[in-house]
Amino acid sequence: MTTAISRKDRRVSPVFLGIVAVMAVTGWAVWTGFAASPGIAVFLFVTSAWIVSLCLHEYAHARTALHSGDITIGAKGYLTLNPLKYTHALLSIVLPIVFVILGGIGLPGGAVFIERGRIQGRWKHSLISAAGPLTNVLFAVVCTAPFWLDALDGVPLAFRFALAFLALLQVSAALLNFLPVPGLDGYGVIEPWLSYKLRRQIEPFAPFGLLFVFALLWVPEVNRVFFDVIYALTGGLGVNEVEAYCGRDLFQFWTRIWGDATPACPTS
Repeated sequence: MTTAISRKDRRVSPVFLGIVAVMAVTGWAVWTGFAASPGIAVFLFVTSAWIVSLCLHEYAHARTALHSGDITIGAKGYLTLNPLKYTHALLSIVLPIVFVILGGIGLPGGAVFIERGRIQGRWKHSLISAAGPLTNVLFAVVCTAPFWLDALDGVPLAFRFALAFLALLQVSAALLNFLPVPGLDGYGVIEPWLSYKLRRQIEPFAPFGLLFVFALLWVPEVNRVFFDVIYALTGGLGVNEVEAYCGRDLFQFWTRIWGDATPACPTS
């Protein structure tokens, strides 16, 4: 299907470019050791890279919806990669950042608003929902490529650890979003195949699915099993548990400042 989208609707937002610039500058600071505190540089680098991945996650939903029949996507600003254009900025940006800061968990939030009535075909609806977490899978592959390609010779430890933690966030985001929980993309994948009656019964619970999953992850037993699975997946991509842990340790620099503890991982 071809769609007429103006150049303005497709122009990449300066907001997104600014976030990419922050990611590039702080990534350079981590690589060169320019920052006085590697923890702060790692925090800014991983956070900005995480926001970039969130924008790409939502863009994938929007772009797939556009080519599936929802021609209103362009006018809503979703193709500009501007996070401020999202219908649910709190769910799409703020809460995922809070989840990362508090628990080191990558969990994208609410998607862009798609006019589903314009889209015909169950497979198209499922693909629109799957496009977001598949973007996280691709991001994880990119982040882990230096590990499974054995291309890390000469890479500073701080940058290596930051990349490992960022990969962990992407893997956890993909895994969690594919859960068939109302409000998450995994449920969106299977929803078109459910009966109308069942969908109507589940619909009231959709706004609480994201918070339910996050609350469940605070249960120690569930959290332990969850991270065992995540570490197994990242390990299969060449990132060992120690590297991901050290990246998280550097990212959460405030725990060492407030706790007056000696850093557990080397940075050089």
